Amino acid sequence: MGFGDLKSAAGLRVLNDFLADRSYIEGYVPSQADIAVFEAIAGPPPADLCHALRWYNHIKSYEKQKASLPGVKKALGKYGPADVEDTTGAATDSKDDDDIDLFGSDDEEESEEAKKLREERLAQYESKKSKKPAVVAKSSILLDVKPWDDETDMAKLEECVRSIQADGLVWGSSKLVPVGYGIKKLQIQCVVEDDKVGTDMLEERITAFEDYVQSMDVAAFNKI
Repeated sequence: MGFGDLKSAAGLRVLNDFLADRSYIEGYVPSQADIAVFEAIAGPPPADLCHALRWYNHIKSYEKQKASLPGVKKALGKYGPADVEDTTGAATDSKDDDDIDLFGSDDEEESEEAKKLREERLAQYESKKSKKPAVVAKSSILLDVKPWDDETDMAKLEECVRSIQADGLVWGSSKLVPVGYGIKKLQIQCVVEDDKVGTDMLEERITAFEDYVQSMDVAAFNKI
């Protein structure tokens, strides 16, 4: 099993034929199998080997992400057509001493320099990843706050509601809506961060003003 000598024209032709009906060396996504074969090729295949050249340019675009590709690198002879023997000079897991794999390798021994560079690169990646801003889930809520009767001071009721302050809570516009018999309810908008403020907390805090508030209902709830 193999491609023959991938540094030769004959080996590249075998690779080109192999990729005629495949996007990758194995499976349906880029993997360590593609990296192993890619690293065994001296350079871009000629233009007449269109399948191999297409594959080569595609895998080259993953150079910076190659460590994150799935799978485990195997010897080069483990890939390719079953009836072709691998004769490439060096297997992918046996490289020159000065060829440092920044993303780690399958070798049992790893030089101190390669280990240090790999750890530094991983630390940089983790640092960059941790600085990405987290997406904050928010909701827009419309509340109906009902008074006891038509004699309730609605201006004072609204003042009490807006006095409720919490991290992740922002009050918006409001209006008085008639409900009958001269009674009006306060309809007030607010925006909340879902992880910090919930409707149960709002109801508990608002109905605590029992001299003014009879009840609170959620009239509308929309994710932002």
